[in-house]
Order: sequence, then structure tokens, then C-alpha cells
Amino acid sequence: MYQFLVTTSRGLDALLQDEILTICPNVDTKLAPGMVKVNGDLTDAYRICMHSRLANRVLWVLVHAESPNEQALYNAANGIDWPTHFSHEHDFMVQFNGTTKSINNTQFGALRIKDAIVDRFVESGVMRPSVSKLAPKIVIHARLHRDEVTICIDLSGKSLHQRYYRQSTGEAPLKEHVASAMLYRSGYVEQVRQNQLSSNPSNLVIADPMCGSGTIAIEAALIAQRIAPAAARTHWGFTHWKHHQPAAWQQVVTEAKEQELNPNDTHVTVYANDVDRKLVRSAKENADEAGVFSSIIFSQTDALKWTIDNQPLESIDTHSPTHFIVTNPPYGERLGELATLLPMFVDWGAQLKAHFANWQVTMLTSNRELLRQLRLRSSKEYAMMNGKLECKSVNFILNEANCTAVEQHSGQIDFANRLKKNLKRLKPFISSNVTNCYRIYDADLPEYNCAIDRYDDWLVVQEYAPPKDVPAEKARRRLHDVLLQLPALTGVSTKQIVLKVREQQKGKAQYDKISTHQDRLVVHEHGAQFYVNLTDYLDTGLFLDHRLTRQRFAQDVQGLRVLNLFAYTGSVSVHAAQGKAASVTTVDMSNTYIDWAKDNFRLNNLRGGYDFQQADCLQWIKHHAKQYERIFIDPPSFSNSKRMSGTWDVQRDHVGLIRDALGCLTRGGKIYFSNNLRSFKLDYEAVTAMGFQVEDISKETIPVDYLRNQKIHHCWILTLDK
Repeated sequence: MYQFLVTTSRGLDALLQDEILTICPNVDTKLAPGMVKVNGDLTDAYRICMHSRLANRVLWVLVHAESPNEQALYNAANGIDWPTHFSHEHDFMVQFNGTTKSINNTQFGALRIKDAIVDRFVESGVMRPSVSKLAPKIVIHARLHRDEVTICIDLSGKSLHQRYYRQSTGEAPLKEHVASAMLYRSGYVEQVRQNQLSSNPSNLVIADPMCGSGTIAIEAALIAQRIAPAAARTHWGFTHWKHHQPAAWQQVVTEAKEQELNPNDTHVTVYANDVDRKLVRSAKENADEAGVFSSIIFSQTDALKWTIDNQPLESIDTHSPTHFIVTNPPYGERLGELATLLPMFVDWGAQLKAHFANWQVTMLTSNRELLRQLRLRSSKEYAMMNGKLECKSVNFILNEANCTAVEQHSGQIDFANRLKKNLKRLKPFISSNVTNCYRIYDADLPEYNCAIDRYDDWLVVQEYAPPKDVPAEKARRRLHDVLLQLPALTGVSTKQIVLKVREQQKGKAQYDKISTHQDRLVVHEHGAQFYVNLTDYLDTGLFLDHRLTRQRFAQDVQGLRVLNLFAYTGSVSVHAAQGKAASVTTVDMSNTYIDWAKDNFRLNNLRGGYDFQQADCLQWIKHHAKQYERIFIDPPSFSNSKRMSGTWDVQRDHVGLIRDALGCLTRGGKIYFSNNLRSFKLDYEAVTAMGFQVEDISKETIPVDYLRNQKIHHCWILTLDK
């Protein structure tokens, strides 16, 4: 008896062990993380290579040895009689996994084993073989764990999850062995096995209403027809291995071919559907390459409208408890997708209950909260990896108890009532048409910790990071409640709801790019128009809480020279220009926002004495003589931008900034100074010592839609004595 290792994805090792014992009933097996250790002969290894739907690799163990240091590692590899395993004419590569304190680099480990192999060839009086990383004839695997190394020949060649039927794929294709794992976990494979052993088999149906490139449906058809998953593979890792037994392998190939069933004898009907026509075409091409095209019924429609009732069906009881839906729906990995996906899953749950009673449903997801929107109670859940994503394969049985409607919980009702109350309170303001962008909710209820802003026919939902004592899962559920209810409460389509996560930001972090949609929307405010970008940045390009501040400033600049520092996208500058300022100078560190400000000026047909400067405001202001009657300063709370010579802290540095601004201000001029640091305290003593009269206008500049949050910003007018 020999030992070989069969590897798989994390979470599938126990399932793989069961499969191996089905393929080779007489072998001894032992579980290890991500693998099964098998004691058997070479024919057993061949059978697993051919028939395992869950394995990634089959590794034939050559040595298992203590390797506390790199010399011991070298000795373990050099002690193998490599010329008896492969010819010097065949190139090879070494794949190395694992590290220890003394060998903490996998490339170094692979290099030492490579050296040991070629040295052994030379020591045996044979030419040294070449190393290749592209298409080596021999692949050696070394696995280092707790100062012990296992060195193996890879019998499988490329990973066994590759079935070689993929002609094209979607954006995130499901790996074949993961699709097979879902089919195992759903109960489908066992049901097919019982059917094939029965003298009176029942008719089974399996469907994937979101089939993508068809992997689940193809794997299901391969299982139904007993087509070995590696039947189409032509290259193997053992082809050039000197211990390969061609006759034994050919016997495995012949047996696999003989067990295949005609599609008409499977008693299984497979459906594959997707809303994307291109993906359905890809699924058909892949199924044709896999040899199961005739076994699958394809369709192209929305999964929320797809039912078995309007599909071709031959005398099948659609309410049989042995019918399956197995599918890999979207996970909503990108934050902005949730607003659309959440209501979709709610509707899909209702559709499943209405049309698939008594069916068994299996779904894979990395976002368990999405599946909760189905309003179904799961029967089993299994952890597994889909690539690098930690996922769960969740089973549901659509029995009578599971098809009962679920009522809203009290928290959902409380949120809906509060938002309705807010909209009623704001109705006079909204009707005044002063602007079409405003805040409609600002964490009014502690358990619904988010802000909701309306921009014309769009909503931006900003989720605040939950307190440390609130479980992240509970916070996500509350956010999902919000996203689900907003379309009905506001009349805004789910496709026009944007979700962002707002955490405590430092410096210009609120301006950092978070996406690349580059979609801009035109909104209006007090007769001015502005471009906003709701998707690409944490902030949208228009600070809504400064609406009254901008208006107050614009009413105080007619005929005067204006400077706007830390100008962002220039909204204050636009209002100043419309307020008939004699000139407006707009300064910001970012080229992006200076260009945005210029676009806002063009949008409002503003041409004249308007100057735009891309510069570090803190340095720029030190080098300009007194020439402005009005200055607007709205600095960040903190900044450590690489473009700055140091860091900026508004509490620490505001006095110096105001002193520098004083050098640009004419006698009798005014500085409008504001910031959003809630704990900020203006140094009155220092500011008045400069000759300023100080007027706190914070309360006067809080808009009606921000009255709940009186500390959203601070604002003062600093008037210089004449």
C-alpha cells in the first residue's frame, strides 16, 4: 500500500473523503485540512483522478521527512532517486507550500528542492533536467508543515477542477468542483444514485435559474449521464512519470466510458436559465463542448419570472419533493449592488414560494444576509470557498411551513414611520423648490444608523460605522431593512439608490475615489446648477449642510473681490459669482476638483474675472498681498496629504491659517470661517487679538433638513477692523 494526497478547497475535505470511499471502497483515508490522505495503490489514484468531482490534485507521496532547517529540506529531496522517476529530457517545476521559522519563504523552499533534484541527477551521472514554469512535463509538490516536509509527484497535472469544456465564461465563473460540491450538498447526487440503482426510477428535475456560463447545469448533466469529470482530459501529470502503468490507466479509462448513460436513460431533466443572452449562449457552447447539450433545456428570461410551468416538460410531477433548484446568485460584493439586489431577493423568495412548493433549493453566497431576504428558513448550511471568497451553501425545503409569509418586524415599522414623519415635516421646504437635493433622514433612530440624502430622483444612503457594542451582522440587517423600504417610501427606483459606508475620515480621505463610474448628475440650489457625482467618491461634490452658508456669503459679495480657499468643487465660488462679485479666485490642492469647479462655472454660463488655482492653500495664502474683501475658508478637519509639507489639524492650526489669511484681507474685509469638526473650539482670544470682530452664525446656517444635527458644522464671520 502506498500513500497519496487528494487536495480540495477548504470546507470540502469531509465531502471529498465520502466521495473517495465511493470511488474506491477499499482504501484507507484520513482527513487533513484541505485534503484527504489515502492509503491505496496506483489504480486507486488513477480512479480518483478520473472520477473525483471535488478534488483539485492527486499527489503521489515520495517521501515524508523531518525538515527543521533548509539543509534537512535539501537532504530529504536529494535522498529521492529522481532519475528513476523521470528522464532528464523532461523539464520539471517545483511547487512549494508552507513555511516554518527557518524556512519562511516559499520561493526559497522551492529553490532548495530544485537544487536537490538536479544535484541528484548529476550525482547519478545523468544530465541535469531543465526547469520550466510554463508547461512542465513533471510537477513536484512539496508541502511543509511543523518542520516536516512531504514531497510528491503531481499525478493530475493541472487542477482537476478544470474539466476542459469552458469555451467562455461570465465575470465571476463558479469553479466546477464547487458546483459539484453544491450538487452533493443539495442531495441531488444521492438522489441520482438511488434512481440509477432502482428498478422503478422516478423522474427528477434540476434547475439553475441564474445559470451564468452553465457550470451547475453542466455538472448536473454529467452526473446524470455518469460521464467522468476527467473524461475529456488529455494531459496528465503521470504521462512522463516512469512509474506510470499505462495498462492500468487504460483499464480505468475503458471502465469510465462503459458506465456512461444515454441522455434518454437518465430520468433527469436539467434546466439552465439566465437573463443575459450572452451568458446563455456561453452556457450552450460550454454544454456542447462537455457533450451534454442535448441533456439541458436552455432559456433566457428574468429568474424572477422563470417557472417550471412555462418550460418544456414530459410527464413530470412538478411538486415532487425530489426536484431541485441549485444556483449561484449574485453576492453583492460591491457595496452599490445591495440596493438593487435586496428587493430582488425579496421578490424572488415570493416567486419561489408561489411556483416551487415542495422543491429543494440550494444557493451559494458570500452574503448570508442577502439570502435572508428570501424569507425562507434554511434546513442546512455548509461553509465552503468559492475562489478566495468565504461562502455558504444554504439548503431550503419549500414545504408548507416555509412558504408562509413573514411579517415586518417592529423596527422596520418604526423606520418607515420616522421617514414618513420627516418627509411630512420637510414638505413645505421641498415644495419651495429652493433645491432638489436635501437630507431626509439622519440616524434619527439609533438602530438605523445611516444618513439618507436625496439628489433629484436619486438617493444616497450613507451607512455610519456601527458602535463597537453593536454586532456587525445586526447592523447589516438594519441597513438592509432601510434599502428594502426606501423605494416604496420615496418613490425612487432601486437602480437609483447609492450605498456608501461613512467612517471617521481624516484629511482629504473624504475626497478619495471609491469607484470609477464617472456618472454626473446636474442638481440645482438657489438658482445655481451643480454637477454631483453620487458613485465615485465618498462625498458627492456638494456639501448639503452648507446650503444656507453659501447663500449668506453670496448676499455679501456684490462688487467685491472674493477668495475661496479649500474650494473643493467650487460651489461657494459659483454662488459668489452669481452674487455679482467683482472677481472670484478659487484655490484647491486637487486638479480634479479645480476642473470640477471650472465645469460648474461653465454649467452656469459664468465667464469673466474668475481665477482657478491648483495649489496647497496653506502655502499659497502666504505669498499673496492684501487684495480680497471677502474670503471663504472651509478647511478639512485633518490632512496628511503627500502634496503638503506637513500635517494639518484644524483645531491645532486654525489660528495660524487665519493669521495668514489676514495678509490677503483688506481693511474692513470679512472671513467666513467654517469646519465640520464637532469638537472644534475657536480661539476667540487669538482671533480678536488680530483685530477681528467675531460673529458666530452656526445656528443661522443650519438648514431645515439638518435641524436634528446642530453640530453638523460651525461657522463664524470674522470682520477685520477698518
